[in-house]
Amino acid sequence: MNDDFNKLVSAAQKGDHLALEQVVRSIQDRVHHLSMRMLVNPADACDATQEILILVITKLSTFEGKSSFFTWVYRVATNYLLNAKKISAQDRGLNFDMFRTDLEENLASGLDPSPENSVILNELRIACTMAMLLCLDLKHRIVYVLGDILELNHSEAIEILGITKENYRKRLSRARANVIAFTSKSCGLVNANAKCSCARRLPSALELGRIRIDKITYATNQAPTYSDVLEKTQKLEQSLKTLCLQKATPQFISPKDFGAFVTQIVEETS
Repeated sequence: MNDDFNKLVSAAQKGDHLALEQVVRSIQDRVHHLSMRMLVNPADACDATQEILILVITKLSTFEGKSSFFTWVYRVATNYLLNAKKISAQDRGLNFDMFRTDLEENLASGLDPSPENSVILNELRIACTMAMLLCLDLKHRIVYVLGDILELNHSEAIEILGITKENYRKRLSRARANVIAFTSKSCGLVNANAKCSCARRLPSALELGRIRIDKITYATNQAPTYSDVLEKTQKLEQSLKTLCLQKATPQFISPKDFGAFVTQIVEETS
């Protein structure tokens, strides 16, 4: 964090509203991306982003500069995502066996992965890749997201989570092993012999309304294309294919400019 940003945070702490709005805008995309990878559903992630940014504003006076400001923001965000009753109430109790059963039901003979189908196949690929992490409980999911997807170093992730190095390593190892085991067996992009593939799954996903041709949510222009991901995974060793797939999502940008919005909310409720 450079000196100019330190000064901006300091000014926001002293009550400079313009500085506060700029601080919020500087962190909203990071918070939203974390929320999307944890919650998957765009509406839930947007709500969580707003709640987290409000918490950041209300707790801003407690930031002492002992760590990076972004590390502190991630700590506020993860505490909310792990402990908010609203988040736990949304838990579907999904596990990998349930997810596998769902994926393998009503598979079609296949859809031609031609260019005209590439966007909708990519939408399904990303949606499935992200939903897969819902099979991890929140504590293991957050460790996997921070460690393997956001690639934070261990010391920073440990500081964010407030757990020991040993606990962090155990959780990350367990989460990583579970995701790799499931993907290696059940994902057609990773295992050509898997029962499920995006092309075979797509007709059912469309029929169930899980994917909509008229509403592309995940396969944005920032996302790697379906063909690129397929080509890349085929060239990787087995242990790296899962990580490649999980990271081949867009960098989710906040759908709202929360700068003035959340500061106004805080002012109205204070």
